[in-house]
Amino acid sequence: MNSVDLKFFQAVVRANSIGGAAGALNTVQSNVTARIKSLEEEIGVLLFHRSRRGVTLTATGIQLVPYADRVGELLDEAKRVVTDRGTPSGVLRIGSMETTAAQRLPPILIRYAADYPDVDVQVEAGPTEQLVGEVVARKLDGAFVSGPIAHPELESIPIVEEELVVISSPRIRDLADLKAMAGSPALKVLAFRSGCSYRRRMDGFLARWGVTNVRWMELGTMDGIVGCVAAGVGVAMLPRAVVQDAADSGQVIVHQLSDNLRLATTVFVTRSNEYLSAALQSFMTVASEAHSRPAQAKPVPIRQLQNA
Repeated sequence: MNSVDLKFFQAVVRANSIGGAAGALNTVQSNVTARIKSLEEEIGVLLFHRSRRGVTLTATGIQLVPYADRVGELLDEAKRVVTDRGTPSGVLRIGSMETTAAQRLPPILIRYAADYPDVDVQVEAGPTEQLVGEVVARKLDGAFVSGPIAHPELESIPIVEEELVVISSPRIRDLADLKAMAGSPALKVLAFRSGCSYRRRMDGFLARWGVTNVRWMELGTMDGIVGCVAAGVGVAMLPRAVVQDAADSGQVIVHQLSDNLRLATTVFVTRSNEYLSAALQSFMTVASEAHSRPAQAKPVPIRQLQNA
């Protein structure tokens, strides 16, 4: 059994067919068939059931998948170690919550691009749950997510502490107005798709009022959420920093949460016990330094949500 055979095995698993694997590996089907047959002969059992519709894993094949994945990951890491000369370069895949991408990420990217021009940074925005999964799966090198994150395969460093607020249209002036609408068809809650940490916090906030039948409206961008709130479509929970301009201009009203709900720490997660490339280490340093001193927010119109 060698790494090349395992690479072919992984390709067939992902494609669910010999032909699909051949296309992914840029080779001919006969080569893939020969590699899989050789691996099966060496192990002494079949790894795939063949049919006209393609291939499916046998029980032994299913057992082999995680080991093939681990071998591939170790080889990739070994390649990164021996080719990393200590000078940041290459491609860096970074994930970020939409709110962080809008407010906190630009100054980090500006400085990083200036200091390390040989690194090509690719940024993917998404909810915390999705980003955590992609870091674990090695689709991302690291990601800005809402902490704390308790995962055996990840470690994190704090980046910035955000103040969360509830925003509404100017028609909802205070807590009494919001409570009167809570649980009624008139109130919708705008949020990012499932897996967003702020959405879970908003769910908990409303549950304290006994509201369980929340009418959620999912949007893909922070600007879309703020715009719909300003138009009176519903309410939302977001970091105060990202709604600053909308509040200053009078588009939305900011309702301040009580201390046990209002603070959320944004952390940067990476895989634990693995080699960090020079590009990733440098990015983490820049990210930590960029927000080591919290920015002073301008005062905005707020309404205190007592007993929230």
